[in-house]
Amino acid sequence: MAGFRKIKIPNGDLIEIRNGKPAVGDRPIVGLLRGDGVGLDITPVMRYVVDAAVKKASKGKKQIQWCPIFVGLEALQTYGGEDVLPQEAIDAVATLKIAIKGPFTTPVGEETHVCLYCAHQQYHGESCDKCGERDGVAPRFRSINVGLRQKLDLYACVRPVKYFQGVPCPNKAADRVDFVIFRENTEDVYAGYDFERGSDIALAIIDLIKEKTGRQIRLDSGIGIKPISLTGTKRLVRKACHWAIEHQLPSVTLVHKGNIMKFTEGSFCKWGYEVATKEFGERFVTEKALYGELKGEMPRGKILIKDRIADSIFQQIQTRPDEYSVLALPNLNGDYLSDAAIALVGGLGLGPGANIGDEVAMFEATHGTAPKYTGLDKVNPGSMILSAVMMLNHMGWNDAASLIVKGLGQAITDGHVTYDLARLMRQEKRGDITELSCSGFGRAIVDRI
Repeated sequence: MAGFRKIKIPNGDLIEIRNGKPAVGDRPIVGLLRGDGVGLDITPVMRYVVDAAVKKASKGKKQIQWCPIFVGLEALQTYGGEDVLPQEAIDAVATLKIAIKGPFTTPVGEETHVCLYCAHQQYHGESCDKCGERDGVAPRFRSINVGLRQKLDLYACVRPVKYFQGVPCPNKAADRVDFVIFRENTEDVYAGYDFERGSDIALAIIDLIKEKTGRQIRLDSGIGIKPISLTGTKRLVRKACHWAIEHQLPSVTLVHKGNIMKFTEGSFCKWGYEVATKEFGERFVTEKALYGELKGEMPRGKILIKDRIADSIFQQIQTRPDEYSVLALPNLNGDYLSDAAIALVGGLGLGPGANIGDEVAMFEATHGTAPKYTGLDKVNPGSMILSAVMMLNHMGWNDAASLIVKGLGQAITDGHVTYDLARLMRQEKRGDITELSCSGFGRAIVDRI
């Protein structure tokens, strides 16, 4: 395919979007972003497992054509220069429609540069002070993950949370956890502005608020602005409602802090109800109607639309998680809840995720780069493998997806697991544990497919 300088599009079937759904041939071309750190370990394992499942499910008639796309450390090495998210990579993902990625380094400190080999941060762009590598130091950037979501308008972060039998968990109700979180991906703190204490803009905002409302904010305050729009809210909740309908789930819950932030998160709740009740006709029933005219009797075939305050939902997913099937949240609350929820069922090692828009879907490992484990063939590849399961379901290749879930679940039940799960199982005095490498866990899954 013409138009790309470094990316080589393999022979195969370009995926098209028809009536909002991907049209997928027998040899679809899928973007592959390796990731930094342990992306070197988990990405090949994911590919190995997916290829095996697709081959078995289709009896050899189907095969994914993987297209490497260079971002993060690979971008520095491939293109030279200092751009960790080249426009060519964005254009390639937009062309291919579906991609999957490993974890990428995200700087967190105030230093001017970060090493993409070991995540060390420093105040110069020469070789890394910690690991000595010369070709992996990049100028400070905000976040590759956020950049991909915003540039491709991947407005829905979708995180299924489900318990696998045999995984040690801290919560008694873990085996009742089976819901999916829809987190808005482009607004709130992701599109917000943060102004330093004492800066001209912070002081100007403080003056404006005092002038317009009479309220005095302390002059030594940093100021943050978080936008939540009608457009962003409705398209996120609309996608959550479609998911509930397509998967025949009983409820959609709007999570917000509208009791305090009435015109941002409160509006998120209000606009979310409007989507469910006005755009989907008679498919949804509100809690008010359920316990009013319907006298607590849920009509057959209907979906309940309800809302919960953000702080209370953290308690309820622990004590009565089976009351929730789809949850829709603004960005920051969705970030918190996603990680808290996956901890209920064993941690990020088995937490899948996707970032989905109207045209493009990108599936991802939901954990960090863990650079101290890079190249050791040690970490749990489950997050990326289960994200690939989401990808296969998105493509309509449900049989291959089911084979992977079966194989992974059986490997865990048999106690053939990576070090993180092995450690937890031993703490529970389980004696029949076989501790496997990252690639060994992949082989254990394929052996059980």
